[in-house]
Amino acid sequence: MSVEPTPRLPPVGRGAGVSPPNRFEPVRIEDDLEQLSLDDDRISCRKIPTEFLPDDSRTVITKNDSPDISFRYSINAYRGCEHGCAYCYARPYHEMLGMNAGLDFETKILVKYDAASLLRRELCRPGWRGEAIAMSGVTDCYQPAEREFRITRGLLEVMLEAQQATTITTKNSLVLRDPDLLVPMAAAGLVQVNVSIATLDAELARDLEPRTATPEARLRAIRRMSEAGVPVSVLVAPIIPGLTDYQIAEVMQSAADAGAVSAGYELLRLPRSVAAIFLDWLDTRRPDARKKVENLIRATRDGSLNDTAFGERMVGSGMYAESIRDTFVIFARKYRLDGAAPELDTSRFRPPRNENGQMRLF
Repeated sequence: MSVEPTPRLPPVGRGAGVSPPNRFEPVRIEDDLEQLSLDDDRISCRKIPTEFLPDDSRTVITKNDSPDISFRYSINAYRGCEHGCAYCYARPYHEMLGMNAGLDFETKILVKYDAASLLRRELCRPGWRGEAIAMSGVTDCYQPAEREFRITRGLLEVMLEAQQATTITTKNSLVLRDPDLLVPMAAAGLVQVNVSIATLDAELARDLEPRTATPEARLRAIRRMSEAGVPVSVLVAPIIPGLTDYQIAEVMQSAADAGAVSAGYELLRLPRSVAAIFLDWLDTRRPDARKKVENLIRATRDGSLNDTAFGERMVGSGMYAESIRDTFVIFARKYRLDGAAPELDTSRFRPPRNENGQMRLF
């Protein structure tokens, strides 16, 4: 008599179910959970706590030279992201820290405790002229850790003092915590917020982005910020062929109704180890859709799961990618989200007080 194998049980509340080997490390450690049944007492090992580690970076502003990214300078308050989105393109960055792109990325978060003082120091440098800075170029500045550590809030306090222009991209309604900073910055033309929404399906979002705000909460954040005078754009991202692409119009309509002023989109991209993590997610969370979704992803990436070519990596290529782009353009126009976001005022910048309390003379 044959015995059916026990299904592999994914970690509770995490987006990644696997930890692909670090491409820079020769040794790999892997937990063996296949022998456990659903009611096994040892199942507690599926509940993986989050660890917070100090990040000793000596600078906080990063310069970007990618031609298909709209910002030149960015700040990331954290490395790693507790949101745990199964598709997150930033996961491979954790491999450079000696960790893995799977569970380590979402359970071992590096915190830049000195970020505000580092920013103050860098804004005081004679060569800085106040060019706009993007927050969350890699990981979300309003991820759950921010509720406790308040690193992002500290950065915004320095930016408000210096009249430093910034854009914020987040998928967490925690951004609503800081109206005392964002509203006066918006009144001076110093801030614009992008709220990322991949799907309005709450069940899918819970599985795909397990520790983010619900789609409803993100729409509420758009509405409240818009009502307070903070310009908000919606980022329909990532669009996952065969899984979320049918919701493009619905997401844009809901965001427009909530007060969004513009929209952008990005097609799913699966660089390096992210491909293994996302395909494993499909196997365990949406097995019936696995073949269809993978085939459609490949249809937008010239037969591959990823394309690193500038100009195509964000939007894909081929007929299916073109149909996604056309759909976005049509509904952006219909819901009046096809205009540019308000331009930030970088002329107001003035160096903040330095760590000694002195202002720069020139």
